[in-house]
Amino acid sequence: MSSASTIITCPNCGTKNRVRPTASGVPRCSVCHTLLPWIVEATKDSFQEEVTASVPVLVDFWAPWCGPCRMVSPLVERMGRENAGRLKVVKLNTDEAPEISMRFSVQGIPLLVLIKDGSEVDRMVGAVPFERLRQWLEPHLEPTHERA
Repeated sequence: MSSASTIITCPNCGTKNRVRPTASGVPRCSVCHTLLPWIVEATKDSFQEEVTASVPVLVDFWAPWCGPCRMVSPLVERMGRENAGRLKVVKLNTDEAPEISMRFSVQGIPLLVLIKDGSEVDRMVGAVPFERLRQWLEPHLEPTHERA
């Protein structure tokens, strides 16, 4: 197991929280207990650990040279922020992890793959507007139980 962690700033109180990959639960602020947006950058070594989560995982396959990827990335991160506690976003640079790209049969990027309970349940290729992304994703997310 890797000991990868991500620093996530609480949108409520501004506290910086160290969040490690975990298969159970969702991250909350250590100070005010607000649900945190779970958005992480994965590497080829941390990918498997990062996509194992108690909530659906949206994997953003991208590359720095890809213009459409740069358009989609902020939308994907916005989905992660708006669905704190319901969704984990994992960003993977395909140039740095070709074997994972092959495993997921990545033919073109940007590619968004939705993983639930360790299995791929859906994918979307190409740059799409935010509302289309939301409509595609919403049926796969659990209803909101609380708004912290």
